[in-house]
Amino acid sequence: MNLLIIRLIIFAVLFLAGLKLYRMYREWKLDREELLEDDREGAGGNQMVRCAWCQVHVPESEAQREGGEWFCSSAHRDRYLQEQQEQEDRDDEPRS
Repeated sequence: MNLLIIRLIIFAVLFLAGLKLYRMYREWKLDREELLEDDREGAGGNQMVRCAWCQVHVPESEAQREGGEWFCSSAHRDRYLQEQQEQEDRDDEPRS
């Protein structure tokens, strides 16, 4: 009879310890998911924008904006603006 009570106590202790470990794991997992979500919103939450020159998508934080258009680099911005200026000059030329 004593052996049965000891086994029952050991089983109860193991069950409670397992339950406690499961709850700790679940809480750790939820905390980790919240941290990852915060990281995504903070750093990774940037919108992707398309370069007006090459059509490549880049994060908004790395892109450059000029005249309502987005660019992946200053070189592409300069080339795009130069082409726009040339296009306007051709449109303004008198036609014969």
